[in-house]
Formats: sequence, C-alpha cells, structure tokens
Amino acid sequence: MPNKDALLSAVTRGIAKESFQELQWEGTFKDYLGIVSENPLVLRNAFQRAYDMILSYGTEEYSEFKEKIVHYRFFDDPVSGGEDGVFGLDRPLMKLVNVFKSAAMGYGTERRIILLHGPVGSAKSTIVRLLKRGVEQYSRRKEGAVYTFGWVEHPDDARNMVVCPMHEEPLRLVPPEARQALLAEVNKDFRASYTLKVEGNLCPSCRKNYMDFMVRYRGDWGKVVDHVRVRRLVLSEKDRIGIGTFQPKDEKNQDSTELTGDINYRKIAEYGSDSDPRAFNFDGEFNVANRGIIEFIEVLKLDVAFLYDLLGATQEHVIKPKKFAQTDIDEVIIGHTNEPEYKRLQSNELMEAFRDRTVKIDVPYITKLADEVKVYLKDYMQDKIRGKHLAPHTLQIASMWAVLTRLADPKKAQLTLVQKMKLYDGKTLPGFTEDNIRELKEEAEREGMEGISPRYIQDKISNALVSDEGERCVNPFMVMNELEGGLAHHSLITSEEDKKRFKELLSTVKDEYEDMVKNEVQRAICADEEAISRLCSNYIDNVKAYTQKERVKNRYTGQDEEADERLMRSIEEKIDISESRKDDFRREVMNYIGALSLEGKKFDYRSNERLQKALELKLFEDQKDSIKLTSLVMTVVDKETQAKIDVVKGRMIKNYGYCDTCATDVLNFVASIFARGDVKN
Repeated sequence: MPNKDALLSAVTRGIAKESFQELQWEGTFKDYLGIVSENPLVLRNAFQRAYDMILSYGTEEYSEFKEKIVHYRFFDDPVSGGEDGVFGLDRPLMKLVNVFKSAAMGYGTERRIILLHGPVGSAKSTIVRLLKRGVEQYSRRKEGAVYTFGWVEHPDDARNMVVCPMHEEPLRLVPPEARQALLAEVNKDFRASYTLKVEGNLCPSCRKNYMDFMVRYRGDWGKVVDHVRVRRLVLSEKDRIGIGTFQPKDEKNQDSTELTGDINYRKIAEYGSDSDPRAFNFDGEFNVANRGIIEFIEVLKLDVAFLYDLLGATQEHVIKPKKFAQTDIDEVIIGHTNEPEYKRLQSNELMEAFRDRTVKIDVPYITKLADEVKVYLKDYMQDKIRGKHLAPHTLQIASMWAVLTRLADPKKAQLTLVQKMKLYDGKTLPGFTEDNIRELKEEAEREGMEGISPRYIQDKISNALVSDEGERCVNPFMVMNELEGGLAHHSLITSEEDKKRFKELLSTVKDEYEDMVKNEVQRAICADEEAISRLCSNYIDNVKAYTQKERVKNRYTGQDEEADERLMRSIEEKIDISESRKDDFRREVMNYIGALSLEGKKFDYRSNERLQKALELKLFEDQKDSIKLTSLVMTVVDKETQAKIDVVKGRMIKNYGYCDTCATDVLNFVASIFARGDVKN
C-alpha cells in the first residue's frame, strides 16, 4: 500500500505552479498592446479561435470511394484521452469544420445558428461537448490565450477591481475610428487565412464606467484607460465563463431572462434605478458565453419566444437585456435536435426567419462496421470488465446488427444487405468498384438517419454482462438474445413491421457468426498464416502467368512451366467459381491488384473476402483429416484425438482471444455444425 507521502507527492507533481501564475496574469492597457504587438492572435473572435483550436490537433487525409476525406484528430478527444472520441463521422465533421472555417473568414456563417440534426444517440451532444471542452482547454494554452479587463478606482490599487461581466475584448475600449487604424496596423503583417476584427461596443456595465471616467477626465482617453486592468481569461463551463448551456424546461418556470440576464432587485434601492447597470445581473447564458460557445440542448423544443431571441443573437450578434439597449456579443451558437422536432420546424411557416438563419448539419448513425465496433470498445475493453470475459466477436456481432438496421435495402437485385455492409466496410466484391459504392450511398439519401441507436446496444451488452446466469464468459448468442428480447419493449420502435425486420436481421447476423467461427476454427486447425500467404502467393503467380499467357518458374526445380491449372481450380472451386467464370474471376483479381498498385498500396489477401475464404478452405481441406472435429460431440474421445483438440483450443486462446470456456463452447458449436454435415466443400 502506498504511504501518505507518496500520495501527496503524486498530487503535487500534477499541479503546475508556474502554469497557474501564468493564467493569473494582470497588466495595464499599455502592457496589453505589447501582447497584441507580439501575438495578434489574442484578438481572434470566437469562431476564429474555435477553428484554430480544432486545427491545432492536426489532420489526416485519406481516400474513401475515390473521395478525399479529412480526419480531424480533435474529434478523437485527445483532451480527455479518447473518452468522448467520435468514430465514423468524418464526412459530417468535415462539413462542421468548414462552417467554422467560413465563419472565421467572415463569409457569412458566423451569423448563423449551427444546428446538428440526427437520430437519437448519433453523437450530436458529444460533438458539442467536445467543442466546449476543447475551447475551454485551448484558452489555457499559450497559443489560445484570451484577455479581458476590469475597472479600478485607483490606478495603483487593483485589489477592488470591477471585472467586465461579459469578459469583453479590451480593444473595445478604443473608440471605433481609432480602433480601425490600430487593426489596420495589426493586420498589415498578419499572416493567416482570416482578418482580425474587433467589432461591437462595450456592454452597459463597462459603458457606464467608461463614460463616468470620461466625464471625470473631460474626455482624456489616456487617463481613462489608466483605470483599466487587463487580465488573462480562462474559459470554464463550471465557472460560467465563456461557455454557456441552455436547456428547455417547463414554460411556467422559464423566461427569456435566463438568456439575457435580469434585474437585481436588492440593488435597486442602493443605486436608485432599475436601469442602472450596477443593479442588473449580466448572468444570462448569452452573457456568460461571450467570447466562447453557447449550446442549446434540444433547441427546437424551446418555446417560440426563446427562438426569437436567437434571431438577433445570430444575425446581428446582439442581445436585448431588459431595460438596456442592444448589447453586442461574440460567441458560437450551436444547437442540436432530433428529427421529429426538425420536421415540426419545417411545417411551421411562422419560423421561416429561424430556418433561414440556420446551418443544418446531418449527424447520422455510423454505417461502417469497423467504426461501430470502436464505439463499444471504449466501454467494453477487456481490462474494463471485472469478473467476466467477453468472447471474441461479441461486440462485432452486436455492431453488425446495429449497422444492418440503419442501411437501406440495395436496389441492385444481385446485392444483399450484408454484402452492402461489407462493401461499406472496405471489403471487395466482384463486379463492384468504388464508383459503384458511391452510387449505393447516393441512392440511399436517408441512410443512417434511422435504425437502432448505439445506446440500445450498450444497454443490452450491459444486461448480458451483469446477468445472474452464472456464466463466466459472455458470448455473442447471449447478447443476441438480449437484443431480440428487448425489441418487444423498445420505446422508439412502435411499428410491428420494423420489429419483424429487425428480428430477421438478427437471424442474418447469426448466420454470419456461424461462418465466422467455422472459418476461425478452420484457421486454428491450419494454424499457419505463413502457409496461407505462401498459398496465396503461389496462386497469384499462376493467375498472373495465366492471364498474361506467360510461363511461371517452378520454385523447386527452377524450370519455367505452364500455369498450374489444377492448383488454381482447387482454390476457386471452394467459393463456387464455375469453369465458365474462372477467367472473369482471375482477371478481377489481377485488376484489383493493379488498382492497388497504382494507389501505392500493397495487396493483402485479407482485403478480398472471397479469396481469403477460398485460401482458408483449401488449406483446411488439405489438413482436415488430421483431426476429426465431429468427435467432439461424442461422449468418449480417444486420447490422441483429445490431444489434437486441445492443441486447436490452445491456438484459439493464444491467437484469437478466447478463454478456456468460450473456446470449448465454440469448438462444440462448430463440431455440431460439422456433425449435421453443414459444411461447404
């Protein structure tokens, strides 16, 4: 056990005293002009800062279905170690970042509400949470520094500072005509894709202080700013600084003052008027979110009166506190909503102005299997599960069913829904090019906007893990039973037709699982990836010689020989390639290898599902006589056979992540299939 000194040392190591002092910086207005001169980026507006924050974590470019995709690493959640990482949404996230880019450049989207729209559980609120946390953390970094100011009665005494309640940019203290000249000087040598601007006027509170000092010094601006202390601003949702969140409540318990602030009635007696800024609390969500981000949770569930407040806040960047003139704000306004509310908005003619000020970004469910698996791996990594083992393929099978419920049935008669899912996942099928896959996506415009939510999958996996059945290992069948059993009580699925379709898809997934484990057991029996690679290399050499009408060199004799037709057919027959189709199949394989070569990629037999299956079946066929799996279902097994079975089980535990329990279960399951003669020769 660690002693108390070790624990205290661990705590103090994580606290950076220098960093804290840096974040508490204070100085004069003249000191701040020196900071602006050295680092003009401190003048960025909220959109520019958010855009730079996203880019600061870097990007990756890749090509998918002949389309260039940019992956923004920020959405992997490096701030919190991947806790809220978003997967499979690179396309909608590209659109979102482009909105920020356009807004940063002042092209118009800075005067819009960003509306994330999609089905429940599609990561809309997670994306907003990432943005809020990212902007918050960025303000603590040197390159993301933000500054605000306060007022002091005596220039040499900063102890009783009255801080700007809206944390405004200090350069708003500069009169507009002089401000333009200052900004022109700043932008002259500024190298960025956008122009730095400081727009708007002081908030009512600072305006009163400013005018009081101007009267005292008879318009001597230089003496007025002697009463200004500039300080570093750290955005914080918990402290309600620069990050605001607004959530719909009961109409009787909510009014617009929650957005724009309210009168402090206790101070009216002190200051004599309810229109004195000192008798007003500038603590509405719009006020506190100035310089940062405000999130509207389920924005379209708000009362119409609140939506009207949003119109001025977005288009003119102003809000109207009670008893005061319009007040300028600088913040990103982002909301999220589900489809029923958005449809209601579309049908409401009175809300045309709101729709016109909205940039809608669809955030669909994930439709790529590999990305859906990553969602559940975050919560169900083996090291996070206590007392139970999660059998291989459990998460994959649950993910497969979830993805299938979200896909539209393909219009091409020769393509099944499972095949379509595999094409989306990067697998290849004969006769389908990347252009064909793009066509599949384009013809299904609403794909991903309906189907099963990841939350439902998580709930059922959790049920299986805490079940009292006494099983030490949770396997795919247990989870599938939970998924099927929950459909009858699913609150969002009211259509009997949908329930029937989802159950049928579960049967499809079970068939896929059978194929998976049969192939896995076959590989465990073959047990030699190198042998499959050698067989593949031999096959490719012969196919190349055959298609190009060349001879192939025998690796053992060194002699040039005709392509080995017997070898090629023994592999192709495993996946039902007929004699009349063999030439087409061989050309498809060579064309695929050629296309990969042009893109600078290396061929791997695993990327071609049919070829991989053929190679594994061929190798299994050559070795299956060394072990009789069907003997597993017998009550008595001889020692020699049992020893071979134990070797196979050991390989499954070592190579595929099984435990002793689930390895035994899978071998028995596959043995029962073999015993029924359910094997494709």
